[in-house]
Amino acid sequence: MLKEKIIDKKSGILLYGLTPPKNNHTEEKLVEISTRQKERIKKMDIDGLILYDIQDEQERCDEERPFPYMKTVDPEVYSNQYLSELEIPRIVYKCVGKHSKDSLEKWIKNPEDETRISVFVGAATGTQQVSISLEKAYELAKNKSENFLLGGVAIPERHQKKNNEHERVMKKKGHGCRFFVSQAVYHVEASKSFLSDYFYLCQEREISMVPMIFTLTPCGSIKTLKFMKWLGVSVPKWMENELVHSSDTLAQSIKLSKNVFEELLEFAAKKNIPIGCNVESVSVKKEEIDASLELMNDIKILMK
Repeated sequence: MLKEKIIDKKSGILLYGLTPPKNNHTEEKLVEISTRQKERIKKMDIDGLILYDIQDEQERCDEERPFPYMKTVDPEVYSNQYLSELEIPRIVYKCVGKHSKDSLEKWIKNPEDETRISVFVGAATGTQQVSISLEKAYELAKNKSENFLLGGVAIPERHQKKNNEHERVMKKKGHGCRFFVSQAVYHVEASKSFLSDYFYLCQEREISMVPMIFTLTPCGSIKTLKFMKWLGVSVPKWMENELVHSSDTLAQSIKLSKNVFEELLEFAAKKNIPIGCNVESVSVKKEEIDASLELMNDIKILMK
């Protein structure tokens, strides 16, 4: 089970990530979308499902957003009301800044028997107005409940620029994070550098490593590539050329993503670093959804 794998710091966790539908859909449309998703998920042999909490990040970048921001159904609501029949653990993302201290604390306490697993996400920028900071949210979560597992976000690309992502991860671990999920990864060298520094910092401090789950995202078009870069995903120039000039961008992105994770898996295995994979499907296009399933099956074979 996912809970046990996280607690035991196991390698090989396999997740599938979904963004809930836009909240301006009719009830009939939400049921239709969720029914298709449930049919796909029931066929998957995975450890858990990630449900994202989306926030507007326009303040983070001066460039125009390639795709307009639209609010989505709250991931907790979508999980409970539309995906409730799925017998699979969920990891629910929480953009903590839009919640009050009282509502977040009440949610964390979780009186139910079933273990709640969540990844806390902070503000998109330092100037964004929030009700509660990420650090304050961590304080609320720490040691509050035996059936609450907290995860954090890791951004290997940020390590390239600031060379301190391993220290940020260690600080979040000190706040109670039991696992980490990365932003979409295309830059394997940045990820390996981050993993290496994380490994040696844990050795230096004699601290055990927690699972590091790397996210892979199929890219089906040049516009999607621009959006990923707008979000801060680092794509090496040679890889960008391969995608832009390919006759089949989607197939090429699957191949490149598989190669990235294979290299990370080999690197981590030599040092016994527990890593896993999250294949996300953030597109509503059938071909990109199918591509995410193909990539997930490829990753499953690699991990075995």
